Amino acid sequence: MSRSSGRATTEPLAALVAVFAVGVGLSLYAGVLDEAFGTMNQDRSVAAPTADAVEQRLSSAGIVDPARTNAALDAVPAGYRGNVTVTVDDGGRWSTGPTPPSGADSDTRTVSVRMAPGTVRRGRLRVRVWR
Repeated sequence: MSRSSGRATTEPLAALVAVFAVGVGLSLYAGVLDEAFGTMNQDRSVAAPTADAVEQRLSSAGIVDPARTNAALDAVPAGYRGNVTVTVDDGGRWSTGPTPPSGADSDTRTVSVRMAPGTVRRGRLRVRVWR
């Protein structure tokens, strides 16, 4: 009698069923986690990174030049439409792009705006992006 004959062996079918059960269990667990956290179904916000790119296009040394507003739409990602608006507290307003729908993704930030040589005012940059 050989030494290996006393060892326990597993049927191949039982091993395949066990591997299948573990795989199904992991798939169900991953599906429940995804549904609980909702990470797969959320659409990423494009307004914030677009606003970063727009601000870089409009500013020089950290100060937004409203004369560059028309060139700001070049920063809108391909496949999207955008609207860029710069406003100043004393009533100044510069805007470019089509009128955004009510559901457009939006990002607003406070910026310094060049009104004239040597004159800088506090203002807001609002970027709205939609498909």
